[in-house]
Amino acid sequence: MRLIGRLALALVLLLVIAAVGLAVWEPLTAQPPAPPAAHTYDTRIVRDNFGVPHIFGTTDPDVAYGVAYAHAEDDFSTLQEVLAMTRGRAGAMLGADGAKVDFALHLVDARGTVTRHYAEQPADVRALLDAYAAGLNHYADKHPGEVRLARLFPVTGEDVAAGFALRSPFFFGLDAVLGALADNKPLPPETAGPNPDAPDPTPLAPTGGQASDEGNRNGSNGFAIAPRRSSDGHTRLISNSHQPWRGQVAWYELVVHSKQGWDFAGANFPGAPYPLLGHNKTLGWTNTVNRPDLVDIYKLVLNADRTQYRYDGKWLPLQATRVWLPVKLWGPFVLPVPKTVYRAVQGPVICNDSGCYALHYAGADNLKMVEEYYRLNKARDFAEWQRALAMQGVPATNFIYADAAGNIGHFYNASFPNRKPGFDYRHVLPGDTSADFMPGTVPWAQVPRNVNPASGFIVNANNTPYQAAGAGSELNPADYSPLLGIETDTTNRATRALELLSANPSISADDLYRIKFDKGVSRNSWVARWFAMVLAVDPKGDKTIADAQKLLANWDWQFDGKNGADALAQFLLRDGNKWHHRRLPPSDPRADLKAATDHLIKYFGRLDPPYGSIMRLHQGPGPHTIDLPLYCGADVLRACSSWDVAANGQLASDHGDSFIMFVDWDRQGHVSSRSIQPYGAATTRPDSPHYADQAPLFAREQLKPVWFDPADLAKHTERSYRP
Repeated sequence: MRLIGRLALALVLLLVIAAVGLAVWEPLTAQPPAPPAAHTYDTRIVRDNFGVPHIFGTTDPDVAYGVAYAHAEDDFSTLQEVLAMTRGRAGAMLGADGAKVDFALHLVDARGTVTRHYAEQPADVRALLDAYAAGLNHYADKHPGEVRLARLFPVTGEDVAAGFALRSPFFFGLDAVLGALADNKPLPPETAGPNPDAPDPTPLAPTGGQASDEGNRNGSNGFAIAPRRSSDGHTRLISNSHQPWRGQVAWYELVVHSKQGWDFAGANFPGAPYPLLGHNKTLGWTNTVNRPDLVDIYKLVLNADRTQYRYDGKWLPLQATRVWLPVKLWGPFVLPVPKTVYRAVQGPVICNDSGCYALHYAGADNLKMVEEYYRLNKARDFAEWQRALAMQGVPATNFIYADAAGNIGHFYNASFPNRKPGFDYRHVLPGDTSADFMPGTVPWAQVPRNVNPASGFIVNANNTPYQAAGAGSELNPADYSPLLGIETDTTNRATRALELLSANPSISADDLYRIKFDKGVSRNSWVARWFAMVLAVDPKGDKTIADAQKLLANWDWQFDGKNGADALAQFLLRDGNKWHHRRLPPSDPRADLKAATDHLIKYFGRLDPPYGSIMRLHQGPGPHTIDLPLYCGADVLRACSSWDVAANGQLASDHGDSFIMFVDWDRQGHVSSRSIQPYGAATTRPDSPHYADQAPLFAREQLKPVWFDPADLAKHTERSYRP
């Protein structure tokens, strides 16, 4: 018995030691770098009546310091998630999902990219990043109780740069490829490249071609109208990005002014020291996701123990690095999980049951984007702005541009990988030869662009660049190599926008406003063909399905709450997006119709409940909770792309129209702008009056002034202070 007691005591001691180890190993092994050199920043933050920060500084770094501090005041929690991610500590904060991001950080070697290229950045860029880091450190020092992870601070400019190096490739779908390979699943069609030999299920309207649709969680609209097409000779730009309304890629509105000539109004993501879209005094731009094939996959030929791969007749070592991923269990307990990261000549390697695959993708080992965005902010004319974009630091995303001089344009920006004729880069390639591998990026001059089209307008809604300006003003697909992998897909939003713009020879400000907030579905879109499939379903004696078909047949093709079929149509549109965006075969229309009717009957007792009682704008809980009706659709210009289902069956939208900005240059070149967000400036501060103060305007499709001119801001100031 005494021996058993001793063994039990020893076991308890071992468990205690293990528990203590799990609680302390991760912060002890985390070595925060030295903070940026001590510096005094001359920064003033002015909050307008909506809580939007206007940051003033003597120098640009003074402004970047204030950008960080102001954003931390409003959403320090999310900023810390981004910083933990750049350090490979997301798993310690967020658990298993965060550990996946940490693995991606190691796999794409984001920290290695920073180590190799940070010193190459111009001194003014490094000063900007260091100042932003210093602003975050200052906030953390003043609010230690809000710090979520031990030894996360201080952070440095290198940490800020690492966030760009890590996140950039995931905007064009690299994460989908990594996930499929890691899980032994088929490669997603949307990242395997468009297939010109596949049947064309959805012709473009009106110009012809292949088509698909942007899915539930991605999207954006951008419009530019030249003076010759506007009713009053003004130039107009609409930024209408569709992003999640909370989290690490939610837009944060801000305005910046420095005495070094940096004046800009727009929005950024957590972790960015400057606006990523918006306008300055003389020009502006917005972005929409594009979908070129930017990932090439090579299957390696391995030796028996998987330590070498064959390349051009030689056996080369498969580089292997052991990394430890921290995975938060509960409370302070963090489990260390070992993983091995592999690399070959072509790039990072994923191994699964069927072999090892090397990836060559756009923007690999590239840090130029941190300078490029800054130069875009500071550009004063179209030529300067184009020189900045030609740096090819941003690996993918459409740029829709307009300026005070009346120029407009669509730049199908992408860092296309160099490719050799004779190989099918849409599919997995042999990895044992250099014959199909060509490092580097296609020159900027070969990147598609549509500048100052005769039509006088540009629109993009996540569709092909060959559909942007209307009949007679489009790019010719024959002018571009198929090796670029340019998508030929369209969306209902693009088709509908082109129909509305093309039909209006003189577009007024009010016309453009109505087009942006249009809730219609085009009868020439993929949605029309999908709904035709739903209406053709055999009810098989199911009265509810037959009644739903009758209801849908009498729908008015608008999500404006005026027709009883709006709710039913929204469920079906969302279901169609799930397969159409991913270039998959259609789902079972009968099953989708049955699921929609089951939901409506279960929660609302009818197939035709008022649309505003189902689709909701919700922010809460807290003293400033809001719950308002929304009138929008999954692939319409007034977009709500996904939602959480509440306990009462209502749909709380959480993605779609996010930061919206209307920009106007008059005939004299003077700029003005209006904007709106779904919630407010302080989305994670429930006690703040700006937690959801923009929501009523957003729900009513109204905009607020930006007060870009400091003289106007002075009349609408809530408070002014120095951090």
